[in-house]
Amino acid sequence: MKRKALRSVQLILCGICLIIATNAFAQQMPERNERPNILFILSDDHTSQAWGIYGGVLAPYVQNKNIERLAAEGTVLNNAFCTNSICTPSRGSILTGQYSHVNQVYTLSEPLPKGHPNIAKTFSKNGYQTAIIGKWHLVGEPEGFDYFNVLPGQGRYWNPILKTKENWADGYDASAGKEYEGFSTDVIADLTIAHLKERNREEPFLMFCNFKATHEPFDYPERFKDLYTDVSIPEPESLFDFNPETTGRTFIGQKLEKLGQRWDNATKDPENWWTTYPGLPYPLEGLDSIQKRKKIYQKLVKDFMRSGAAIDDNIGKLLDYLKEEGIADNTIVIYTADQGYFLGEHGFFDKRMIYEESLRMPFVIRYPKEIKGGQRIDDIILNIDFAALLADYAGIEQPDYIQGRSFRQNLESGTPADWRKQLYYRYWLHHPERPAHFGIRNERYKLAYFYGQPLGKKGTNAEVTEPAWEFFDLQQDPKELYNAISDKTYTAIIEEMKRQLLEERKRYNDLDEGSKVMQDMLTKEFR
Repeated sequence: MKRKALRSVQLILCGICLIIATNAFAQQMPERNERPNILFILSDDHTSQAWGIYGGVLAPYVQNKNIERLAAEGTVLNNAFCTNSICTPSRGSILTGQYSHVNQVYTLSEPLPKGHPNIAKTFSKNGYQTAIIGKWHLVGEPEGFDYFNVLPGQGRYWNPILKTKENWADGYDASAGKEYEGFSTDVIADLTIAHLKERNREEPFLMFCNFKATHEPFDYPERFKDLYTDVSIPEPESLFDFNPETTGRTFIGQKLEKLGQRWDNATKDPENWWTTYPGLPYPLEGLDSIQKRKKIYQKLVKDFMRSGAAIDDNIGKLLDYLKEEGIADNTIVIYTADQGYFLGEHGFFDKRMIYEESLRMPFVIRYPKEIKGGQRIDDIILNIDFAALLADYAGIEQPDYIQGRSFRQNLESGTPADWRKQLYYRYWLHHPERPAHFGIRNERYKLAYFYGQPLGKKGTNAEVTEPAWEFFDLQQDPKELYNAISDKTYTAIIEEMKRQLLEERKRYNDLDEGSKVMQDMLTKEFR
């Protein structure tokens, strides 16, 4: 009897030990459904000047309570940048973690190559539910997503048409898609929530919610039509930069007057113009150059902020859903834009250029389990880093195809000693007014080479431009109002940065080896 009792005690103790060991192992290896969900919210052109949390003349006027809510509960990147400031390439870089010359999305016309790796494919193979709803803009059918419902090209602001796998056709043809009643930003957020409600709750999700806003024509829902009525918005310092001679810049750029002409064209011939704008007609006749630019600026910036207010509304809707669902703490929420945008700075609208307003990507991330709220970090982060970060949080080893690097440590404990001190940028969609160029930016200085060659890329203009250099001291000249390339004060710095520019091109294997015209030009410029 004593032996039986002893044996029973031993079995009980073994069972207890097994339970303890199992629990310990479980704590070290989280269940699959404990891996974080990821909600990646991406807008179009919603530049940092119009977020309100980055300061600037628009900050007191922006409707941004939910962006502020995200920033208070998460971390804001002060120095996030794109690697090619235009919609399609930036989206390609976000998905692949690669520069344009690697993923082959150079301009607005190229799809990601069939079978090319991307972060959605990687997540899908590692047990995540993947979906994208809203703006895709990568021409070909999305790959790697279990579900997609996307706009054809830019899509439209009102009663948008979206395409799924069941009615897909490559390109921007909308004829096969389904129409949804309402304003685009509201529709996309509602479709995102509806899809999440139908998800498998046993598996984590990677959800891309991609808004068309704030892309031109900067439309907005009826509820914001009276926002900023009878309000005069302050102007940027460089609004009256009328030509290259003003600052020594080497290109004409996309002037505000072109936007005014677009409004006029849309008013006179709405049937044949490519889009419709809110608030037309908007007469500009009889104004001198100063008055005209001031008036164009007021409409642009007010429409832009109204469009952005609808984004902010819907960010709040998405955050409220996560909270109601009880998954807010285990869901990483990122809000960013595909690039920056000029809102009158240098007298410009649009993006593309290496100048700060265009180059910067606003970015905020919230993850209560790991990221302390109310933080800001100054490290140089690139859009090729985003995919690596997502993989890191999902517990996925960084795929070899990603050129970027996870910045999880930067967010949680501080800057790694070997973190980058400068970035490499290249814009390919050449036009004489906005020439193709590449350059580098570090914590203080920026150097750009406008090589001005189309290089056979889709959508480029065949007219070449004279090669030119620009250099800015961002500490002394943060608004980039003085091209100091010929200033002898900076001669040694410029020469060193030219050397570093070559090193960055080698680092990312962007060497133009197949172009004789570029090889001849580079030999001359970097001899």
